[in-house]
Amino acid sequence: MELIEGVGESSSPPRSFGGGGIGGSVLLDIRDDVYNRLIENGIEEVVSNPDFREILDVHFNKLPPSYGLDINIDRAEDVLLHRKLLALAKDPEKRPVFHVRCLENFKSEDSEEHLALVNNHGERVQNNREEGREFEPCSKLEDLNLEVRQNSGMMKKSQEISSHVPTHEVICSTPDKPKLLSQLSALLSDVGLNIREAHVFSTTDGYSLDVFVVDGWPVEDADSLRKAMEEAIDKSEGSWSGSSHSKFSVKKALAARGEPGNWEIDRRLLKIGDKVASGSCGDLYRGVYLGQDVAVKILRSEHLTEASEDEFAQEVAILREVRHENVVRFIGACTKSPDLCIVTEYMPGGSLYNYLHKNKRALKFSELLKFAIDVSKGMEYLHHNDIIHRDLKSANLLMDSLQVVKVADFGVARFLHQEGVMTAETGTYRWMAPEVINHQPYDQKADIFSFAIVLWELLTAKIPYENMTPLQAALGVRQGLRPEIPQEIHPKLCNLMQRCWDTAPSNRPPFSIIRVELEDLLENDQETSATVAGNLASGNIL
Repeated sequence: MELIEGVGESSSPPRSFGGGGIGGSVLLDIRDDVYNRLIENGIEEVVSNPDFREILDVHFNKLPPSYGLDINIDRAEDVLLHRKLLALAKDPEKRPVFHVRCLENFKSEDSEEHLALVNNHGERVQNNREEGREFEPCSKLEDLNLEVRQNSGMMKKSQEISSHVPTHEVICSTPDKPKLLSQLSALLSDVGLNIREAHVFSTTDGYSLDVFVVDGWPVEDADSLRKAMEEAIDKSEGSWSGSSHSKFSVKKALAARGEPGNWEIDRRLLKIGDKVASGSCGDLYRGVYLGQDVAVKILRSEHLTEASEDEFAQEVAILREVRHENVVRFIGACTKSPDLCIVTEYMPGGSLYNYLHKNKRALKFSELLKFAIDVSKGMEYLHHNDIIHRDLKSANLLMDSLQVVKVADFGVARFLHQEGVMTAETGTYRWMAPEVINHQPYDQKADIFSFAIVLWELLTAKIPYENMTPLQAALGVRQGLRPEIPQEIHPKLCNLMQRCWDTAPSNRPPFSIIRVELEDLLENDQETSATVAGNLASGNIL
């Protein structure tokens, strides 16, 4: 339940038939074409069932409109395969469900070094999903409709020119949940496969249909690849359930980190006001506690899971340990399930994301540096106390009434030396460091990469990789993609930003150095401004 850049990072507007600019008549034609082709091909389950046309509608209605546009009518039977996989995924004993087949005639028109990022209409992607909700939904795959393809529809690939590289299609279905794509991509990587194309579709009833075109398997043999995937899944048994086998309680987890102190909130004294933001996992309200304005993050009881409660306990454990002028002040928490909430100081200035993007305003150089110094001070303090934020971005940077910027939202933060392996793909894709995306070991230097993206936002007042979907941006970062640097940038600030987003974490400077360099830039800017003002006053400059 992390605060993000004004929109669900993987979300889109609510689904509606024919929505998103896609004509409803076009989608109806596609369904009719699929149905007629299945009849022509004499498919028994279609021919013998007079209600199958309605059954087909139910299937399409569960998926986003873009799904229909990707169907190759010459392979209409694929729709039956997709229905079967989604049905099998409802059985916990069979998850994940997957199907493997060879693609003998697949070849992309572009080289692998020049991936074209396009949407479901074959157009360059324009990500216009940056308005609306303020919380990231629980699922990273919520209607992503990922297209990382090479000028070809994924389901139309059989019509393309043959390639000598053995290519396979892997279709997966499983309950849609946080970090699912991370697991799927890791599974394919473990088998030695390279993802050449990917489509991710979320159903309205909580399942995913994920289609990958892969190479890297040495032979055109679907059976051997299927067996290798089954073995890889067996090795990772338990990771697909999304829950722990052990009982969990927030109070027990917090007690392990120290007995509750005077920060335990008496819910009867907490007055809840207007809702500020809403997400799939919880809501943010403005409130009053003991006479002071507060922000209240409330987990919805109907969406409580072991994972969300664990995240809640982790956030409380970290917040109660930190106290800095550039970190949002923790006031208290209710830890008695199901009334779980976190209370922090109210930040009337809102998020830095809204300040930049909703106002569409360019910052003065001195204002930019001030904001960046505030962030670097807060992060320097956190890193000094062995805390890694893991989701540093402009939406998690809040301003008080004096426009002092403070680091907020510690939902996925953790202590650096905490037991366990750092989870891959934690955070938000547009700000995520390549080592986190690539499932490599990472540390506090991942926060520094994210800071570089924030610095770029401050310079440009633009959304990082705004013409890409979040996942496309992540795939680009893996290949060395970075935001385009504006020409008028101060050379020292440009150098600092590039060092901070260096691919090698060891080359990124710590926040102690970042802060000093930013303070030097601000001091020089103020001295220059003072000199110019003095010359103007004395008439030395026309």
